[in-house]
Amino acid sequence: MTPTGPLTIAIDGPSGSGKSSVSRAVATELRLRYLDTGAMFRALTWWCVQQGVDLHDQDQVAQAALDVPLSMGTDPQDPHVRVAESSVDQAIRTPDISAVVSAVATNPRVRTHLADEQRRIIAESRHSSGGIVVEGRDITTVIAPDAEHRILLSASEDARLQRRSAELADRGQIQDSQDVRDQVVRRDRDDSTVSAFFTPAEGVHGIDTSSLTFAESVAAVLDVVRQPSAAHTVATDHTSHPPTSTPGA
Repeated sequence: MTPTGPLTIAIDGPSGSGKSSVSRAVATELRLRYLDTGAMFRALTWWCVQQGVDLHDQDQVAQAALDVPLSMGTDPQDPHVRVAESSVDQAIRTPDISAVVSAVATNPRVRTHLADEQRRIIAESRHSSGGIVVEGRDITTVIAPDAEHRILLSASEDARLQRRSAELADRGQIQDSQDVRDQVVRRDRDDSTVSAFFTPAEGVHGIDTSSLTFAESVAAVLDVVRQPSAAHTVATDHTSHPPTSTPGA
């Protein structure tokens, strides 16, 4: 299914709601670019740790956000993250980074700088590739409030914890339930001090994925995009790409 004109799909949600894997599948299906804004904060956190930056020194972290040699790949089938030309896709997903990323993600100056970069990527993708699916915490309200489609994915706490445990297990990172809860619940609580991602804002379409399979979650988002009343109609002239992964964050 191919959008007829530049298209931005903004997707927000808490940890474990499925926003990352669902967004990638939607971008693949619609042949759009894909941006995981959370990975940008994780990559900056990793860089700060590598450089010995005190994550609680907001000035130092804000300067690091200006200096970090970060490159975001927007191919939904290969959304790589590179710092100084080195791949950090695995390094930024470790429990150690998950435990401290909120200190960076709640820094107002960092958020302002990365927001500018995210908007630049959106504009570039709309111009060169027909559009983009962008996911994170405040995409629907701050980064792209004028997106053609704004969606907030939610899920029950139990569902989100189960998904995060499964995601970590798939990576070989076995953690006890309390550590998983800290990554999900505590981080969401910290991040909610600077962005709202539990309740859809006015004009944002809410989808509860608690009881949905991955394929059903993807279909629910595509249904929103393909609604006849949508600002951009969607053609049906090529073979679709079936989802192959499971919900994550």
